[in-house]
Amino acid sequence: MAIGLVAGVAVGLAEGEAASVLKILRARGVPVPEEARERIMGCSDLEQLDTWLKRALTATSTDDLFF
Repeated sequence: MAIGLVAGVAVGLAEGEAASVLKILRARGVPVPEEARERIMGCSDLEQLDTWLKRALTATSTDDLFF
């Protein structure tokens, strides 16, 4: 049961981080194509999501996230 709880928490953290990336991009007026949204929301790697979150602060397109 503890393993399931830890896995659930990790999934929740990743979903929250992904949502934050999208919120920042939208707030800054950066267009988010469906393919990019799916890639961001489908990512479960917290380190990668943190990198994208930082890049979202200065990105002018979603291409700037994924280089």
